[in-house]
Amino acid sequence: MSALSLSDLEFPPSRQPTIPFSEALRQRGFGWRSAEQGDVDFMRRLYETLRADEMALIAWPENTRASFLDSQFVLQHRHFTTHFEHAEFLVLEHAGTSIGRLYLLRAPPRWLIVDIGLLPTWQNHGLGGALIQQLQQEARNARAQGLSLHVRLDNPRAHALYLRLGFQNEGVDGMHLLMHWDVPAAT
Repeated sequence: MSALSLSDLEFPPSRQPTIPFSEALRQRGFGWRSAEQGDVDFMRRLYETLRADEMALIAWPENTRASFLDSQFVLQHRHFTTHFEHAEFLVLEHAGTSIGRLYLLRAPPRWLIVDIGLLPTWQNHGLGGALIQQLQQEARNARAQGLSLHVRLDNPRAHALYLRLGFQNEGVDGMHLLMHWDVPAAT
């Protein structure tokens, strides 16, 4: 397998998002669109912010750190686009500026939130929770069994959010906790 550079990365063919965006969030200037090749640089910057706490613990020269993050991002991107090629790769925007990503595979029985991430300035404002709640409503509407996801064991804030939103712990897989949420049974 040959090494890829950031400029070689691509997303699966673009298509319109199948999940409508919340009207309440749209009125506040938020939206999403399908990711395209031109979004790779933003996704790489986002990836770096999501690993900032971990990288702060390692005393590497800047060029070594950057090279490591590039290689890890390339591997993650290739994994996501190869193993979840039918997922929706969405860029979350505010007033036309990229602020996060959502990768969603709508496959039975539970939809898989492959990845969700926001730039740090957009975290802890309720946006992630609002997006997950919207996905929960869309799963209900589509008569899916529910949602599943994985969260890093060293991410207690995200874990607490998912628990508040009704997700249940399912087990551990490496460095990740597997979680799921099922559509409540009709009463």
